[in-house]
Amino acid sequence: MTSTQDYKDLEKKYYMQVVNRMPPVLVEGEGTVVRDNDGKEYLDFTAGWAVLNLGHSHESVTQAIKDQAGKILQMSNLYYTTPQLSLAETIVENSALDRVFFCNSGAEANEGATKLARKWGKKELNGAFEIITTLNSFHGRTQAMMAATGQPHYQENWRPLMPGFVNVNYNDISEIKNAYTENTCAVMIEPLQGEGGVNVPQEGYLKQVQDFCKSKNILFILDEVQTGMGRLGTLFGYQRFEGVEPDVMTLAKALGSGAPLGAFCSKEFCSVLEPGDHGSTFGGNALTTAAGAAAAKFMVENNIPDQALESGAYMKSKLTALMDRFSFITEVRGMGLLIGLEMKEDFSSQIVAESLNSGLLLNAVRPNMIRFMPPLNVSKEEIDSAIHIIESVLEGLK
Repeated sequence: MTSTQDYKDLEKKYYMQVVNRMPPVLVEGEGTVVRDNDGKEYLDFTAGWAVLNLGHSHESVTQAIKDQAGKILQMSNLYYTTPQLSLAETIVENSALDRVFFCNSGAEANEGATKLARKWGKKELNGAFEIITTLNSFHGRTQAMMAATGQPHYQENWRPLMPGFVNVNYNDISEIKNAYTENTCAVMIEPLQGEGGVNVPQEGYLKQVQDFCKSKNILFILDEVQTGMGRLGTLFGYQRFEGVEPDVMTLAKALGSGAPLGAFCSKEFCSVLEPGDHGSTFGGNALTTAAGAAAAKFMVENNIPDQALESGAYMKSKLTALMDRFSFITEVRGMGLLIGLEMKEDFSSQIVAESLNSGLLLNAVRPNMIRFMPPLNVSKEEIDSAIHIIESVLEGLK
């Protein structure tokens, strides 16, 4: 067997050093549990960054991949392939959107959505091209999406940024109104900011943004790359907010349940892309959409978003109870199973490292915040085990 150190040496020798990796070399997983090359088990409360909403190696997904791999993996989108049609149907029939285009990642989905918005501006708004986004957002790391992402530390090394994006404060409708000009074609925001610090929108904010967009005939785009596919307790995150319906929605992460898959979706009235306007060699390929179709079908038929809602409330209550014992915890916030624990001091790295040693994988989304995003079918017993580890780690910080 190749040793753990041998694997690390190979990574250091051959892989671009763009990631500060954690120590384990993970080789297999099932449900909420993963195992490293030395056989140690961990509870995974990162789920591949909110990707594995059904957990590791879910039977419906792995079987769909096996079955499809024996039929056809990839063909040009000049030809019909069936799995993408099944997944598109599930998305449309369970949302307010009418059309779907499949790609390979969240950044690609957001690129496609903003491209559609610019086409809308060209056709309907006398060539308007600017898109308003928010500070502390995250829309991807491509050249265009770094300009859309309102976080200066992601942008600094790549200036001058691609023009056409305006970053304003989140949770303040006046900021969007003040940023609007005759060049504005769309507003793109996240229903809940995940990477920005699990920032929950104020009551009515999303509806206010939607109504303003409608009044100006500009597109209301929701980036649901992290919040979609059940994470917030509804199949799509916007469904948690009364009266909110995006004109355009982007998906990725959990859409493929571990397979690389993204999508942008639009309502019929703004489905302005025509043959030749957009494309992707691998977008919508049979293998990844088979995985996505199986995951989406299982999720809908088994009410997995409801489980996320219930388990999220349970976990949030357990984390909130810790505030009585640990005065440095300032807030527990989130929706469904996207939860953040914020602290007065920058303890995140220490908590993540010590939790790892105790068999729990966590994410330090901010120096003073831990983000929890376990599989949506995580059990209460697994949540209790995670809370016990966190509690023990926090004891050492008092």
